[in-house]
Amino acid sequence: MAWRYRDTVLALCTLAFFVSMVGRLAVSPVVPAITAEFDVTNTVVGLAMTGMWLAYALGQYPSGVLADRYGERLVILASIGGTGATSLLIVVAPHFPVFVVGAILVGAASGLHYSVATALLTRTYDDIGTAIGIHNAGAPAAGLLTPVAVSWIAVRYGWRPAVAITAAISVPIFVLFARRVRPTTPRRPEMRIRDRVELAPMVELLSRPQIVYTGVIAIIFDFTWQGIASFLPTFFVEYHGYASTTAGALFAAYFIVQGVLQIGVGKFSDRFGRDLAIALCAATGILGLGLLVVASRFALVLAGIALFGTSMGWGAAVLPRFMDHLSADEQSVGFGLVRTVYMIVASLGSIVVGFLADAFGWAGSFGSLIGMLAIVLGLVAIDWATDRRT
Repeated sequence: MAWRYRDTVLALCTLAFFVSMVGRLAVSPVVPAITAEFDVTNTVVGLAMTGMWLAYALGQYPSGVLADRYGERLVILASIGGTGATSLLIVVAPHFPVFVVGAILVGAASGLHYSVATALLTRTYDDIGTAIGIHNAGAPAAGLLTPVAVSWIAVRYGWRPAVAITAAISVPIFVLFARRVRPTTPRRPEMRIRDRVELAPMVELLSRPQIVYTGVIAIIFDFTWQGIASFLPTFFVEYHGYASTTAGALFAAYFIVQGVLQIGVGKFSDRFGRDLAIALCAATGILGLGLLVVASRFALVLAGIALFGTSMGWGAAVLPRFMDHLSADEQSVGFGLVRTVYMIVASLGSIVVGFLADAFGWAGSFGSLIGMLAIVLGLVAIDWATDRRT
């Protein structure tokens, strides 16, 4: 099949998403080193990570407004460049409060990308589940490479040079995107930005039953994803007693599974329906987390990673479900709005998982996530029983 321009757009949007994920994941493999240097607890580091994810969430809605005003290309370029530049503040932080500020700025810059890129791809492709699944693979690709690279560099040179990889990779991807993606025409270039921030239309969109239903499911899945993304390497070190390099490799394996299988989740949701794919993700997540907590054999831990990695491909089913219930005019700003709302709540995942680990141990912390995924299965069952599936 001949390579088409839309394939270039998809590939470069995926690389841009890769940068945004590296910026947010580079800290996780070196949390033990950070807590030791700054003399803080997992809960405090979780608070910093929650600030980063909260800033990421808050960037979703403004990014859609900016895209309508200036075009998607400029917004995505701002995200790539901003993520690389702000990550340097983490690298040079002399005190923990500066580290926190850097983490928040990285979240804000990387938050400009996803909603805008997803809306662009939705207008470009018909099979949006598949396209979004491929685009989402930028996150697992970052998860594959980041823990291994960060752990390797940190062992030899310290955690600060390790975190600096975000700035290093952002430069070539920024150049590629700037050169290969054509300028995009703004949808509403004449409209003032403040005119898009009107409360009544926002409330109306967020109160639609299908948006509420999908939003609750997205909150639970994203809460789980963020808590795991912040602390899975630390869990392997403190709970299973693995070396940091082994923990980083297992973290990478989790993202490999997520990256490969979420494309299948997207195809499955396109063919068999969003809700069936969502139920599959919830069930595999429950089984996977359960194995990670109770298993002592390494092979069973790997099985847990495979199952949980499949579960965290949820975005390829849940996000198209949002798009299914948004009009073409709502798919940039509207999708950004729902992303902001559900991610604000889900951003608490890092601090809650860190706090529960400090208070009740890792088994109690991960057990709470299993309970939340069980709620997703219950919601899907209720939706099917009341025949509200679309």
